[in-house]
Amino acid sequence: MKYFVYLFFLALWSHSLFSQTRYQEEITDSVSKETYTYTYKDGEELKLDIYLPAFDTEDKKAVLLFVHGGGFSGGARDNKVNQGFCKKMAQLGYAAVSMSYRLTRKGEETGFGCNCPAEEKMYTFEAAVEDVQDATYFLIDNRRQFGIDPHKIILMGSSAGAETALNAAYKPENCYDLPSGPVSYAGVISLAGAIPDTTLVYDGSAVPSLLFHGTCDNLVPYATAPHHYCDKEDAGYIILHGAKTIADKLEELNIPYWLHTTCGGGHELAGIPKEIYFNEIAQFCYEYVIHKTGSSKHTIIPGNQAKCKYEQFDFCNQ
Repeated sequence: MKYFVYLFFLALWSHSLFSQTRYQEEITDSVSKETYTYTYKDGEELKLDIYLPAFDTEDKKAVLLFVHGGGFSGGARDNKVNQGFCKKMAQLGYAAVSMSYRLTRKGEETGFGCNCPAEEKMYTFEAAVEDVQDATYFLIDNRRQFGIDPHKIILMGSSAGAETALNAAYKPENCYDLPSGPVSYAGVISLAGAIPDTTLVYDGSAVPSLLFHGTCDNLVPYATAPHHYCDKEDAGYIILHGAKTIADKLEELNIPYWLHTTCGGGHELAGIPKEIYFNEIAQFCYEYVIHKTGSSKHTIIPGNQAKCKYEQFDFCNQ
């Protein structure tokens, strides 16, 4: 008798728990975390952590796949901030995933700055994108185990991870051996990221985008400028297109975006949105991806641009 009473109250508790609006508000305070190896590359075991809402029977959960930063030479998928962020996303009902990838610049004397040859920078982007695609394939291949919807995978990245996420998200659809046919990512969130080629973004590749960036970022340009503001004579001279330029391209294509500009902000915008702008991230996922009701907009956070060494922007001077 006590066993059946226990089951009754457990079912009642579960019903109450998941009567909240998934993805819009917290549906649970209990989250499970498991670590998996998604592939082996160059003799390295690449892993991901997946955070799931506990006691959840939903078998078509949206996915937030996060790619950490670190200049392609450092960083970690499971640092304290990333763990906290993924747990909060899982509490909203997402399958939140944080992945490792090949750090191809680790231990390299030229790093990823102006002394790193341009062709090596491009290879670095390509290798990281390939790893994201492999992680995506792993998740889709195990979609029944994790209870996820392969058509609702949102990419998110910070700094180098944002460059990776953007380059991966703006690719044409990929089959991933799904019987339903090819799929694209459902959206992308960039924390101080950029792409080397705006032709990547066209009608067949563009997806809803949330773009955080500071106008005084001296590493990854807010608009269009050289990576790390290298000189033309430098081996690592390549042009990158940041949040403002990407938003302008999405505007031309009539693809919904949310440009989130911090006037006078630097490269710290690669990290702080996970904590201070968590609600905006959750809102984007819910409105722009889950319900597809978001419209293009530009949020401007006032600040001091006096420290900017580079191009000024009129909307920040008003």
